[in-house]
Amino acid sequence: MSYVFTIIITVLVIYLILSNIRIVPQEHAYIIERLGKFKTVWYAGLHLKIPFIDRIVNKISLKEQVFDFPPQPVITKDNVSVKVDSVVFSKVFDPQKYTYGVENPIAGLQNLSATTLRSIIGGMELDTTLSSRETINAQMEAILDEATDPWGIKVNRVELKNIDPPREIEEVMTKQMRAERERRQTVLEAQAHQESVVSRAEGDKKAKVLAAEAEREAKIALAQGEAESIRLVYEAQADGLEKLREAHIDESVLRLKGLEALRDVADGRATKIYMPTDITKAVSTLGLISESLGIGDSVPVDKGADVHVQAAADPCINEETSREGRNAAATGDAIREDLEARRKGVL
Repeated sequence: MSYVFTIIITVLVIYLILSNIRIVPQEHAYIIERLGKFKTVWYAGLHLKIPFIDRIVNKISLKEQVFDFPPQPVITKDNVSVKVDSVVFSKVFDPQKYTYGVENPIAGLQNLSATTLRSIIGGMELDTTLSSRETINAQMEAILDEATDPWGIKVNRVELKNIDPPREIEEVMTKQMRAERERRQTVLEAQAHQESVVSRAEGDKKAKVLAAEAEREAKIALAQGEAESIRLVYEAQADGLEKLREAHIDESVLRLKGLEALRDVADGRATKIYMPTDITKAVSTLGLISESLGIGDSVPVDKGADVHVQAAADPCINEETSREGRNAAATGDAIREDLEARRKGVL
């Protein structure tokens, strides 16, 4: 009997020991009470509790948790009712405070988040609320983190998930957005037109400037060419006079050249007749009067073909006559032929 009793006692002791061995997983914490009073916190590892004296009252996860709270109705400063749902990222940093600080920490965090959200958005207008998500997130994170410290909760981040205004407000916002986009389009088109006009004007100005510069350079080149041409002509004339001076021209040659020049000037088509002084004395008896004075019968200007009259041979000209004499006689014959033709034309 005693042997059997010993075995039973041994089995009960082993059972009690094994049943009171606890392994706490990583990132978890167990709250231990002894005789109804907080004793300690078990973190990850192997632990042994005293049977019938120690009790595990709470098992807490130390991982970061995400709480997606349902949408909350919020009234903005300009009396627009919107629904806002938020997401809170938090973790337990003190298991004892989390267990004994508040009766229901998650419900308390949800209600605190809703009241904080109403307080912040209630001081903003709708447009500011829609464009100030980062500001609202930062304010909510600071307020919730400070408020949940006595509960052993650390709020790491708060995000506004959705902001849903009423349908009529959405329609107004859509029209406003469309009008704003049309205004921007009009402004952009006006700016583009202005830039195109300015660019076109600048292009025209540059074209005119280039044209003026080209014309100026062309005129300069033309003037330089004319100046060079005149210089070459005068140089050629100077060279000709120099060669004439070097050739020692006599008086008879100069007189012959003068008669040839007078023949060209006293053409039948001219309105004036120019006579040398010696020939004027020889033919003064003919009673010629210059057309430029308008005295007597003026000879009309011959606008037809040149008239050639065959003159009689000069008896003074023979084979012994010099070349200069022959040229002078020919000049005299040409003058007489011209006078005779004019006289016939008048008669």
